[in-house]
Amino acid sequence: MEYFSLNHNAPNVSFKEAVVRGLAPDKGLYFPSKINPLSSSFFEQIEALDTTTIAYQVMEQFVGNEIPKDTLEQIVTDVLSFDFPLVEVEPNVMALELYHGPTLAFKDVGARFMARCLGYFNQENPTSENVTVLVATSGDTGGAVANGFYGVPGVEVVILYPSGKVSDIQEKQLTTLGKNITALEVEGTFDDCQDMVKRAFLDEEITRQRTLTSANSINVARWLPQMLYYFLAYKKLKSSNKKLVFSVPSGNYGNICAGMMAQRLGLPIGHFITGTNANDIVPNFLKTGAYYPKPSVATISNAMDVGAPSNFVRIQELYGNNIETLRDNLSGFSYTDAQTEAAMERLFSEKNYIADPHGAIGYLALKDYMRNHQDCLGVFLETAHPVKFLDVIPKKIAAKIAVPPAIASILDKKKKAEKISTYFHLKKQLI
Repeated sequence: MEYFSLNHNAPNVSFKEAVVRGLAPDKGLYFPSKINPLSSSFFEQIEALDTTTIAYQVMEQFVGNEIPKDTLEQIVTDVLSFDFPLVEVEPNVMALELYHGPTLAFKDVGARFMARCLGYFNQENPTSENVTVLVATSGDTGGAVANGFYGVPGVEVVILYPSGKVSDIQEKQLTTLGKNITALEVEGTFDDCQDMVKRAFLDEEITRQRTLTSANSINVARWLPQMLYYFLAYKKLKSSNKKLVFSVPSGNYGNICAGMMAQRLGLPIGHFITGTNANDIVPNFLKTGAYYPKPSVATISNAMDVGAPSNFVRIQELYGNNIETLRDNLSGFSYTDAQTEAAMERLFSEKNYIADPHGAIGYLALKDYMRNHQDCLGVFLETAHPVKFLDVIPKKIAAKIAVPPAIASILDKKKKAEKISTYFHLKKQLI
């Protein structure tokens, strides 16, 4: 499999090169040169297939022969070693809980897959120079990347996060590991962090001294594995014989774009819904046809506080930059913090379900869509454990949330992070 830059001004590269580079030299995101639908027999038999078989068949074409079959099978087995429960919240409305991994966030899947791929590539070339994973986070990416790459030989990790704009638990997850993990607390927004990362990739003074890659969803090895839980959810829901609709709380749009890739492989998803907070760039685009990134706004659903979603260019590529084709498959809604809080309270009091602020937005968007589309089975994604958001979840709900052992074990650990305010400070850290 070859990957090309969506800016169309860089050479095509292999899977390994796309993973190690992260971003193309022309600043473009990498995209697979071909997308081959899976066979009809795969979907006919999917209920009888085990998780490893499903995951291998989905990922095989994107990795090609760069990782041997038995190694790739072991990688996906390790990555998917935890469950992805579907919980019925109300008739025809399911929550797909993606937070049962080691850092209690959906990003565990992509981070663990990418870490194992880089670990394999380094093992195959032990004399090659170390790789520095440089990543910006608006919340859960930092913890998932820190955990996934912790102790991986030949890989250093530098994480940038916006000061005061991630939850206390999210901050603990990315600042307490040490070893090959460095955390930088940026005086600014997530967009500022992301801009610094992009500048570093294009800074020849840095790249002469370090091999940089990114573990945001701009990296193909972080983005593509997110297809897998859509397939696993379909396996459980196939027997319903209903049109499946997925509502995805969205920030950088890697998760929903991965679902659209799964659909392109033949997964029978009837429609996608994106739910956002005040950072409503894509819902506005779907309404008006005008795409205007803007400075991000801080909300209680902080992981979606993104004003310039990186992966939206991949979505546009999937739909041939045709907004009408996109509108046929994607609906968008945005919500205020007050609406998000009210949704959490309603889910708790009426449905006996505890949602985090991001899942609550996914639920709201799904319900808005289903008002006019009642003949479907709706699934909203719960992307992070509610315990990470105790500071913004209504107090009567927060009191009912038990602290999982994975979180309890880090609460008393000391934060280790250096504060920076400008790109100069990041550059000084890297050279």
